[in-house]
Amino acid sequence: MQEREQAMPLIIRDAGPHVVVITIDNQAKRNALTRADLGELAELWGKLDASPCRAVVVTGAGEKGFCSGADIGGDLSASTELAATINRGLLKTVPFSKPIIAAVNGDCAGGGVELLIATDIRLAAPHARFGLPEVKWSIYPFGGAAVKLIHQIGYVHAMDLLLTGRLIDASAAARIGLVNEVVDGRPVLDAALERARLIAENSPSAVQAVKTQISRMIAEHAQSREALDQELGDRVRAGPDFAEGVAAFREKRKAKY
Repeated sequence: MQEREQAMPLIIRDAGPHVVVITIDNQAKRNALTRADLGELAELWGKLDASPCRAVVVTGAGEKGFCSGADIGGDLSASTELAATINRGLLKTVPFSKPIIAAVNGDCAGGGVELLIATDIRLAAPHARFGLPEVKWSIYPFGGAAVKLIHQIGYVHAMDLLLTGRLIDASAAARIGLVNEVVDGRPVLDAALERARLIAENSPSAVQAVKTQISRMIAEHAQSREALDQELGDRVRAGPDFAEGVAAFREKRKAKY
């Protein structure tokens, strides 16, 4: 990839032949993504898909957060146009031909998990935690978790995370197949780069053919559920619990429903 976008909080760099690293750097908010960030990420996937890159590693800056999800401190409206941008940013309904490896260096929650489930190989640091707390704040998880997670980790595990909003540790995430392995004794990014370089040494035409087939299948399923996802998200935002949930999140207290 010839161009490099250096605007924060997305930092993009080469990490050897044909391997690109994307680092989310918004450490004050545990690497949460704003709507502008998701738009930038959506554009970046398009550039990477058309580039000579053969593998992508996604990680977070620092040691506390991989990605804590969408930054819900601002505007929370969700038009169809905005939903499309979020979908592209999280690769929910858009196929992508290059393998993506996640180096989960800290907490991965909400939209962070929805970004995670768009990746192909997932390595986690021992202190990483995972969860989908949206229901605690009366938010519908429309970034892909409601339509993709069941197929990835099974019904009971997906429903546990989606309905309780609880956090699980890295070892539990590995047991249920949310991540491939927990990396101890060395930086998780090093392990992810090692995996990416193994992929990059293989035939790019063969690797990308495999990825394209699987990615299109997942995207087509997500597209088939998109209208209902939008309807349900709108219904929750218009419901009686939404204002209380968002207020509780911003005031750092438990919501009262």
